[in-house]
Formats: sequence, C-alpha cells, structure tokens
Amino acid sequence: VDALRHLHPGETIYTFWDYFRNAYGRNAGLRIDHLLLNKRAAKRLKAAEVDSHVRGWEKSSDHAPVWATLK
Repeated sequence: VDALRHLHPGETIYTFWDYFRNAYGRNAGLRIDHLLLNKRAAKRLKAAEVDSHVRGWEKSSDHAPVWATLK
C-alpha cells in the first residue's frame, strides 16, 4: 500500500524538485519517494505527508521529507 496515495487519493503529490530551471519555484516536481506498507502496517496508518516547505530552505536537498504515522 502506498501510504501517501492511500490517504490523499487524486491529489498532486511531489517529493522531488530539480534545481534546474527553478523547478521548486514553478512547482514542477516529480514523485519519486514512496512509503510502501504491507497490509498489516497499512491498517495502522494514521497520517502520511510530504514536508515540501523544507525543499525551499537554503542549500536543501532536492528531495522533501516524506513521513507516516502508524498507531
């Protein structure tokens, strides 16, 4: 189970913005980072998000942190 897609069906989700041609500023990203859960873990999934604002920090990675909360 794709944790982000499971909780955010139909939303545009990016986890990567290249430094080339101001991709972050144009929100021209890609989704290349995933949190994949087995069926047992998916039943415990409570939240999953991308902290995209981190990509805007000076000298940040071209990837944004992706996280999930399981209970």
